[in-house]
Amino acid sequence: MTLNVAIPAPPKQKRRHLPPLQSGDYLSRHEFERRYESMPDVKAELIEGVVYMASPVHLPHSEFHSIAETWLGIYILSTPGLRIADNVSLRLGKDSEVQPDICAWIDKPARTPAKSEEEYLESTPEFIVEIAASSASFDLRDKMQLYRRHSVREYLVLTVYEQETHWFMLDANRLYRPLLPDAKGIFHSAIFPGLRFEAGSFWQRNWAELRKILQAGMATPEYAAFAAQLQRD
Repeated sequence: MTLNVAIPAPPKQKRRHLPPLQSGDYLSRHEFERRYESMPDVKAELIEGVVYMASPVHLPHSEFHSIAETWLGIYILSTPGLRIADNVSLRLGKDSEVQPDICAWIDKPARTPAKSEEEYLESTPEFIVEIAASSASFDLRDKMQLYRRHSVREYLVLTVYEQETHWFMLDANRLYRPLLPDAKGIFHSAIFPGLRFEAGSFWQRNWAELRKILQAGMATPEYAAFAAQLQRD
């Protein structure tokens, strides 16, 4: 007689859940990315091994972000050889990964490949814009020092609640110094000729005037020479 013996199934392995990211955690970039990818509904950044969790995005931040991105986007997308990205994951060194609100860079074939296999940006962009509301002190301290160490050539911080414009330029000693507006209150980028920004129009949401000033900058011989040089490189 044949006996049918039931063999019990092996016990199910409990699925291991990754610990959530918390502000102040000390993590390697690899571990940060592993946890971050399991939390698609949050924004977090890693600066020199320390995790920073972003606050909820309120309307003023979002609105001024949109205006700034449109302003810079017109310049970048009108200039072959330049690229722009919004909230891209940017790896800086072995222990930092941030998501700048907006960044732009010169896209040269001889340049280090700009993105990893995971589609993260790895080359340091020339220009970064941060729209700072509750994060103002963070953007003007921790992030600013990180960007300086990794040679981001120009850094623009727009503080929403104070409605202040902080534009910094990397000097020959790899230190940030303020880039000041001209007598008419217009900022002129040192690395992107013709890129002009009038802070009063921006904070008043006067898009027509902001665009007019930008277009005037892009009609200058300096801009034409820069655009032509990009095509030759």
